[in-house]
Amino acid sequence: QVQLVESGGGTVQAGGSLRLSCAASGRTFTTYTIGWFRQAPGKEREFVAAISRSGSSTYYADSVKGRFTISRDNTKNTAYLQMNSLKPEDTAIYYCATRFLVPSRAEADYDSWGQGTQVTVSS
Repeated sequence: QVQLVESGGGTVQAGGSLRLSCAASGRTFTTYTIGWFRQAPGKEREFVAAISRSGSSTYYADSVKGRFTISRDNTKNTAYLQMNSLKPEDTAIYYCATRFLVPSRAEADYDSWGQGTQVTVSS
């Protein structure tokens, strides 16, 4: 199991940027893919982005493609979500999660989750 801690959330004006970090504990970070999900008030949690073990493959929800970039630094056991051109609709709690080996867009495929970090985008 991987323990995950998200950070970097906050409040930003529309059009601004934030970078979220997901710090992982353990020695097996490179065996896991990383997914980012978000949940807005009153809505179901939805997929945002995922990245493969090496970082060579990335996947994005259509709603964030071209604005968000997922990355990872395996030497630091940390994954990132760079969020640019933020919109009020991006307001949500953002979670990072891990899945063994194979990337996925499905929430149910992930078995380790962080506590979440709040992102608020004002208009």
